[in-house]
Amino acid sequence: MRPEQPRPEPPLLAIYGALLEAYGPQHWWPAESPFEVMVGAILTQAAAWTNVERAIGQLKAAGAMSPQAILALAEHDLARLVRPAGYFNAKARKLKALCSLIVDRFGGDVDAMLAHDPEELRRLLLATYGIGPETADSILLYAAGRPYFVVDAYTRRLFARLQVRPPGDTYGEWQEFFTARLPRDASLYNEFHALIVRHCKERCRVRPLCLSCPVLPLCPTGQGTVST
Repeated sequence: MRPEQPRPEPPLLAIYGALLEAYGPQHWWPAESPFEVMVGAILTQAAAWTNVERAIGQLKAAGAMSPQAILALAEHDLARLVRPAGYFNAKARKLKALCSLIVDRFGGDVDAMLAHDPEELRRLLLATYGIGPETADSILLYAAGRPYFVVDAYTRRLFARLQVRPPGDTYGEWQEFFTARLPRDASLYNEFHALIVRHCKERCRVRPLCLSCPVLPLCPTGQGTVST
């Protein structure tokens, strides 16, 4: 009797296609300016997007949606404005650090910052207080339109269940796994990541809803759950 052959992993574009067919284009990131995207990338750390929207609304109402305006605010006043997003004292410091980078390094010119060499900009972002790889790559992808695949907890959850993943679990290994298997295209990365987030919020939850999952035919974990 022949040993059972391992199941070939589905190509990433097949997973992308199934998600796109199920949910349609996501039009992410919702923002009126690239700077608002950057602010949102910091505020969304460990926060629900509805709460981030409330914080952004308060910043706009206070006329504080620019690097210069945020730096002009006292830190406790900024913390009060972003309070709905949680961890408001830390996030106020993070926003101040980002705005200091924009003003000190790029003369306050957001467009000049986003047009900067992307690898150098990524290094500058990672050297800024409160900005890790996921936030830096969100800024590069969604604000600057650069092809950096964003890896978050939703990505790890979905692709671990699909059994399509790198052997290690570092951020860099996950990112390289995607960039090595996908065309280097910012619009594709944008849509794919947004679809992953949508899917994991609606179906591939901590306790997944496998019966209604559009990628169930590609998911060994889900098939095992449904068959038991």
